[in-house]
Amino acid sequence: MTDELQDNYAGVFDGGLGFGRKPALILVDFVEAYFDKGCDLYAGVEDVLANAIVLRDAARRAGLLIVYTNVAYAPSLIDGGRFAQKVAPLANFVAGHPMGAWPDGLVPADNELVISKQYASAFFGTSLASTLTANGNDSLIIAGLTTSGCVRATCVDCCSHGFIPIVARQSVGDRHPGPHEANLFDMQAKYGEVVPDAQVIDYLSDLQGGA
Repeated sequence: MTDELQDNYAGVFDGGLGFGRKPALILVDFVEAYFDKGCDLYAGVEDVLANAIVLRDAARRAGLLIVYTNVAYAPSLIDGGRFAQKVAPLANFVAGHPMGAWPDGLVPADNELVISKQYASAFFGTSLASTLTANGNDSLIIAGLTTSGCVRATCVDCCSHGFIPIVARQSVGDRHPGPHEANLFDMQAKYGEVVPDAQVIDYLSDLQGGA
């Protein structure tokens, strides 16, 4: 990040929201498509998956509500609308396609929630906001793929719905560092908190200790 850019944003887009009192964790679209080198959506983010597993395990110990999302379409892709028309490889997410399967190590437990969506944001057209409200959550720790797509869209809608977005920096990833870093910068500047995973895990440990 250049000094010129930092100076340009200073005093305008440098506010903070903190962590909140009762977070939930969302794991956005960790599915095989992003880890299979034969898939058009392969993103080379295996390290992100490993980090997300550590984060998920810490959230389990702290007793958080844990939500997983995937994308699932009808065979015709009619429910994908303009999104599926724009991004042809989304055909990998027709319900039952192997590229939509959970990767090793990040399979939901029976007491964890799975939300299937058709668009980028985990909030759009889903029950996520209602679920968080009913559970008393005031903040949402966000991990997932990809930073410039479904993670960013979820972060923006999280803020719009009145929850604090906490983006776990090492547990989000993208297919190229340019969009990844640009969107992390923008989310931190305007919508939420982009926080190193170690800091998030320390926060979860404090919650666990106070339970």
